[in-house]
Amino acid sequence: MSDGLAGGFDPAAVSYLTSIDEVRAMHPPAMSRATDKVIKRLDKHCRAILARSTFCLVGTHGANGADVSPRGDPAGFVRVLDDRHILLPDRIGNNRFDSYDNIFENGMVGLLFVVPGMAETLRINGKARVTNDAALLEGSAVQGRAPRIGLLIEVLEAYLHCAKSINRAKLWDPAHFINRDDLPSYGAMLVDHCEGLTVEESDRQGAEMARRGMY
Repeated sequence: MSDGLAGGFDPAAVSYLTSIDEVRAMHPPAMSRATDKVIKRLDKHCRAILARSTFCLVGTHGANGADVSPRGDPAGFVRVLDDRHILLPDRIGNNRFDSYDNIFENGMVGLLFVVPGMAETLRINGKARVTNDAALLEGSAVQGRAPRIGLLIEVLEAYLHCAKSINRAKLWDPAHFINRDDLPSYGAMLVDHCEGLTVEESDRQGAEMARRGMY
């Protein structure tokens, strides 16, 4: 796919804005539905969405910059502990722990919760701590296995996000789903990304990840 730029892209030749005031001057003012919707606790609507959400994105920031990490599980996997606290369990993954590294540097997190088939989303901003409290984590067990660690998050802001982005993306419209065969397999792409990684070694590591399972 071409971006239509003749002669290549030069970031130095791009015009930039330098303040939020310039951004706001280019747009109509925010309506009260947007400015006044932020609450400091989990109300019945937040709880209902969390009970149905199977996927969220976790944004963190640390010494090495920003990171966004996906999390997914059966509906209700992020547990509401009270009006101000939620628990996000850790599951078997790649063991990079980028989010956790950032949280030990800077505990502030931003989360975006998605419910399959629902175009609106829930955003939560808060302060996270890493817990290994076995009694607390036992409630997040799946297939008889409790997570070793999790994120205990104090809710500082919670608010609903409108449907425009999901609708523009046609995210839940099967007519717009890609044919997965149009792209290489995950393992094949990793071989291209990782210098020195052979197909055989990629397959071996993939088999080991499969052996570890989902939980």
